[in-house]
Amino acid sequence: MKTYTLKVAGLTRELPLCPVSDDLEIAAFIMLSDVELTVKTAEELLKLCPEFDVILTAETKGIPIAYEMARQSGMPYVVGRKSLKFYMTDPISVKVKSITTANVQTLCLSQEHIAMIKGKRVLIVDDVISTGESLIALEKLVHAAEGIIVGKAAVLAEGESADRDDIIFLEKLPTFPKK
Repeated sequence: MKTYTLKVAGLTRELPLCPVSDDLEIAAFIMLSDVELTVKTAEELLKLCPEFDVILTAETKGIPIAYEMARQSGMPYVVGRKSLKFYMTDPISVKVKSITTANVQTLCLSQEHIAMIKGKRVLIVDDVISTGESLIALEKLVHAAEGIIVGKAAVLAEGESADRDDIIFLEKLPTFPKK
C-alpha cells in the first residue's frame, strides 16, 4: 500500500493513500485511537487559536481534537450530530457533503447545545479541512444558534484549502492525482 509521511506537532505518522475518485487519492488521516497525536496537536492548535467560549465540531472524526482542546483549555465543546436523536429537543439542522462520505449528511444541534452557543465566542474545530463543506455546515449551525465565530481550526488543511487565509491549521496535507 502507498503511504504519505506526515510530520505534525513533533510526531510522524504514515498515512495510507486512499482513492476518492477515478483521478484522485487522499492520505487518510484518522485521529481516532491515536491519543498521543490528539494530545500534541490539540496543544499546538490552542497556541494559535483566539480566545473562545465554546468549541463546535462535527461528528465523528473531529470529536477527539475538540474534546482534547476542550480538556486542555477548560472550555466546553459541542458536537454537530449526523442524525436526529430521539432525545434532541427542537433541533436545528443543516445539510453537508464531505469528500470522505458518499452521501449528503445532516448536522444537527439540540436546544441544549444551541443554548451553549448562543451569544458565545465559538471556535469551529475539525481534524481536516478539505473541500470546506463541513466547515460551511458548522458555520451555518453557529449562525442559526446565534453564536459568534471567532476562529476555524483544523489539524490539517488538505489540497487547496491550505491556501485559505481564514483558517488556522498546523500542517498542509497534499492530495495525490492518480497517474
